[in-house]
Amino acid sequence: MSVAQITETTQYLTFKLAEEVFALDVAKVREILEFSSVTRVPQTPDFMRGVINLRGSVVPVIDLRLKFGMTATEQSVNTCIIVAEVEMDGETIQLGALADSVQEVNEMEPGQIEAAPHIGTRLDTDFIKGMGKQDNQFVMILDIDKVFSSNELETIHRGG
Repeated sequence: MSVAQITETTQYLTFKLAEEVFALDVAKVREILEFSSVTRVPQTPDFMRGVINLRGSVVPVIDLRLKFGMTATEQSVNTCIIVAEVEMDGETIQLGALADSVQEVNEMEPGQIEAAPHIGTRLDTDFIKGMGKQDNQFVMILDIDKVFSSNELETIHRGG
């Protein structure tokens, strides 16, 4: 989905990774959990922190900071897991994403959202739906279905 396809006011859950603010469409968010123990799965990518048991279901937990080339998420009192639904080859899987802190749910109108910056051909920014503006600060709106390649999702899903 590109910015051109954002035609109505949408609610977004905003959260922080380091000092940057990101957002997800609330329709994709299932729940927000306190950070608890995560079971490490051998031979998975660095950004996959492990799996959690969510009411009998195994849910992979991803460190978005590592995925985006930042330092690993440090556990603090505000660290949480955002459980989101991700489309993978026509099926919906649940994925937990570590966040330094969850901020709030905000409504953004199409006029508040600009296209993601085009940074040359070598950098893939398809996973950024757009750049929202909030309190004189940019909010990167993620397309959670495009954050991971299908190969990465397959690895994560198999590992989990």
